[in-house]
Amino acid sequence: MNEINNNSPIGVFDSGVGGLTALKEIFRVLPDENTIYLGDTARVPYGIRSPETVTRYSFENAQFLASKGIKLLVVACNTASSVSLEAIRKSVSVPVIGVIEPGACEAVKGTRNKKIGVIGTEATIKSSAYKKAIEAIDDSIQVFGFPCPLFVPLVEEGWTEGEIAMMVAEKYLREVKEEGVDTLVLGCTHYPLLKKVISEVMGSDIRLIDSAVETAKRTAEILKKDGMERRVKERPSRGFYVTDSPERFVKVGERFLQQKIERIEKIEL
Repeated sequence: MNEINNNSPIGVFDSGVGGLTALKEIFRVLPDENTIYLGDTARVPYGIRSPETVTRYSFENAQFLASKGIKLLVVACNTASSVSLEAIRKSVSVPVIGVIEPGACEAVKGTRNKKIGVIGTEATIKSSAYKKAIEAIDDSIQVFGFPCPLFVPLVEEGWTEGEIAMMVAEKYLREVKEEGVDTLVLGCTHYPLLKKVISEVMGSDIRLIDSAVETAKRTAEILKKDGMERRVKERPSRGFYVTDSPERFVKVGERFLQQKIERIEKIEL
């Protein structure tokens, strides 16, 4: 086990490439930090799995990253955050941040009419994780959840704009608009890449909450509070691990990050 210090990396995992939206925001907010990203591409998607299976996969991901001496763990997967965050926290000795609570907090701050919509995978919506997190802050808020399963394959195919993306978004978001929400949480780390289309369908007066942005901010806050920020200004290390198909991960991942992935390794969990 590596000794944990200020120079230790931030660990980030997701079932595939979606969590790279959170990693991209971490790069932006914390440009000097070392990072390790694990994409469990052999077992993607998590959104259709049982809570027990998601928890087992998440535990294995967390243990792998902990073995690399990380100083903080970001669970950059809404499905894993919604069903297994507490189990993950018990399994590692470093701070663990999920993507649900930061997004929920920002949604509560942003709503004016106390009607918040949440879109995500079937597992995330079924878990009511966002609803519980929002109501824990303000129980007078109405929360409406809507699964949008086709958004993930659209993003991974690169169809984030154009006629097909617009048709799918209009179909899914019709019900959301009918509920009269003024704030919409993008409850899946893939969805920020569809922000333009979602915004066009919902209208400019609806505020979109990007959990990836809020999670990166929370990461920075915790490192600062714990005095664990990296103080070396030399170029940070950015490692990537996947459980399958590294070539596809690099192709899709570079589109997500808008930069080169230079170091990637395939592993078995």
